[in-house]
Amino acid sequence: MSAVTPSAASPLAGLRVVDLTRNLPGPFATRILADLGATVIKVEPPEGDPARGLPPLYAALNPGKDVRTIDFKQQADKDRLRVWIQDADVLVEGFRPGVMAAMGLDIDSLKALNPKLVVCSITGYGQEGPWAQKAGHDMNFMAMSGALDQMRGPDGSVTLSNIQWGDLAGGSSMACVALLAALWQVQRTGQGCHIDISMTHGLWAHQVMPLATGAMLKPLLERLPGAREDMLNGALPCYSLYTTADGRSLAVGALELKFWRLCCEAWGRPDWADRHWQRGLLPNSPDSNALRDEVAALIAAQPLSHWADVFDKVDACVTPVLTLAEAQAHGLFAGAGRAPWVISA
Repeated sequence: MSAVTPSAASPLAGLRVVDLTRNLPGPFATRILADLGATVIKVEPPEGDPARGLPPLYAALNPGKDVRTIDFKQQADKDRLRVWIQDADVLVEGFRPGVMAAMGLDIDSLKALNPKLVVCSITGYGQEGPWAQKAGHDMNFMAMSGALDQMRGPDGSVTLSNIQWGDLAGGSSMACVALLAALWQVQRTGQGCHIDISMTHGLWAHQVMPLATGAMLKPLLERLPGAREDMLNGALPCYSLYTTADGRSLAVGALELKFWRLCCEAWGRPDWADRHWQRGLLPNSPDSNALRDEVAALIAAQPLSHWADVFDKVDACVTPVLTLAEAQAHGLFAGAGRAPWVISA
């Protein structure tokens, strides 16, 4: 996942991370840190990380990590862990609140071992509050945050995403951002800290658009928007998914008027050019919904390959919806591809 040019040193080289996490959220966070140059000691129980039951997943999450085994029930093993912690900059854990303290690894004890240590705890609902001790998985965090309700098909039914947004966006990404901020604080103050990551609250923080646009459209609808009623979930004819003649999908993202006009030219429908929200076409109005139906009928008349060819030559924010296999084979990702970041000197 990492890409650093030969002239650029790995930005986190020298950072030492002890990772007690398992499954997905914590291991992906420490995978990011490792890709950026950190040394990660992955600590597993004798039975191993449960992710080992899915070998491709385990391999994807843990390349380059120093995997060590600790029996948390054995005092001698916990003493070994304390030695590793003394030399670490970061400790990441994903146990339920109270488990670390029960093992004699509470925050005060960790601070005594290493005053500069940054401890990051990743849980579903945070360290405190009425839900702190509740079990959960990605779909539960998605459900409780309101994020899952935003993923509805045209018929209004909730759709279960195959991307674990709670684990990865609400958990891993938020943990990495907070960790790097905390490490900057340690550089200035010499004092470590405890980071409490709630995946559910992290998901809530990501709902910037639906909270804003929902509030804007509520007076028009006399309720919050539902499926295909919000600005970016299908209400706008210029920003929606359309089914092609062969049952595939075309993503029309012509949100700005300039892109919409290019679309209308490509479709041979210049008469649509001013029927756009930036020209006063209100979302969910009869005219807007009628236009969406007209666009849908036009796109349904040709297969995806036809529209992919048309918009390969027209820079209008219109793309085919690729399968995972098609995306993997696409020029964007073919071969070694590139990472989410490229860091150059």
